[in-house]
Amino acid sequence: LIFDADPEQFHNDLSLARYLRAFQSVDSAFQAILKTNKWRKEYGVQSISAEDPIIKKNLESKKAVVLGHRDFQGRPVIYIPARNHNVNQRHIDELTRFIVYILEQACKKCFEEVIDNLCIIFDLKDFGMNSMDYQLVKNLIWLLSRHYPERLGICLIINAPAIFSGCWSIIKGWLHEVTASKVVFVNTEQDLLKYIHPDILPDNV
Repeated sequence: LIFDADPEQFHNDLSLARYLRAFQSVDSAFQAILKTNKWRKEYGVQSISAEDPIIKKNLESKKAVVLGHRDFQGRPVIYIPARNHNVNQRHIDELTRFIVYILEQACKKCFEEVIDNLCIIFDLKDFGMNSMDYQLVKNLIWLLSRHYPERLGICLIINAPAIFSGCWSIIKGWLHEVTASKVVFVNTEQDLLKYIHPDILPDNV
């Protein structure tokens, strides 16, 4: 089954393999693919661009960025600095659309035949409870599980303060155990060097 012959479809054999791994049967994977196709068309994923005022605003606010460098496995890196986010000053639908844009940009950077998943880094430096957006996290989990299955290779949590432990205990309960196992708390630069070179991280975001 190859879907890329039709411009209204969004899958190739590598994409189909990801759905099969995630949904574990041909029927379940096929139904999931149909739902993704419907969602992408209705949500207008193909038309989301950096020129969109919503996207432009969030890019300028540096809510998230796809880095120019990759991790040591060759994965594109999405960097999300928590300090640039305030749950009381965001529109959830606009921010979710921005997250879709970021996921799309990162996926386009994959060398699919070699590596087809992503590294997502949450930088919790200067994290406060105003930065904790449970609804946005739920939306991200939903997107990754339903419409970007098997795209998450690893999620690094860096600079996590003690206050985040309570937040993590809630978030972990929403994750499939396989996904939860991909979340790694990085506490030292030596640990970070197992995954990325620290110099690729922005210091002005």
